[in-house]
Amino acid sequence: MTEQTHARPALFSRPAPILFFIVVAVLIDQAIKIAVDHYLPLQEAVPVVPMLALYRTYNLGVAFSMLSGMDGWFIVGMRLIIVAFVIWLWYRTAKDRWIAHLGYALIIAGAIGNLVDRFAYGHVIDYILFYTESWSFAVFNLADSFITIGAGCVILDELLLPKKAGR
Repeated sequence: MTEQTHARPALFSRPAPILFFIVVAVLIDQAIKIAVDHYLPLQEAVPVVPMLALYRTYNLGVAFSMLSGMDGWFIVGMRLIIVAFVIWLWYRTAKDRWIAHLGYALIIAGAIGNLVDRFAYGHVIDYILFYTESWSFAVFNLADSFITIGAGCVILDELLLPKKAGR
């Protein structure tokens, strides 16, 4: 084998696979939110396992209820700018950076999932609650999880994968 092996392009570095993944992720996110909105009581914890409950609430802010006091259209505009920026990062990232490309796909899917809520309902449906007897984490949803895991993937890519000269 020669030293000059070509790096294989990451699956999500190509438009068709990333678009398919994003559409499927958004559809799953929306299906769960519709089920939660129809079947889960509003602001009433339904224990699942110790420290985890389903708890339907409506979020007027962004992930984990941040910026909930801001105007809804400001938040929509901010999300659209973030999606455009992440698409730009996706386009500029080397094709073999599979962890980063997976992260970008997750971030875009999560942002779009929450944008759909904002346009459809005027708020985002949140339903996952981690808690203890003395503490609870902000209520969140699958789209928020996509964004968080995606950001983690991008950070991991920067920390783990070797950089090429000229990058």
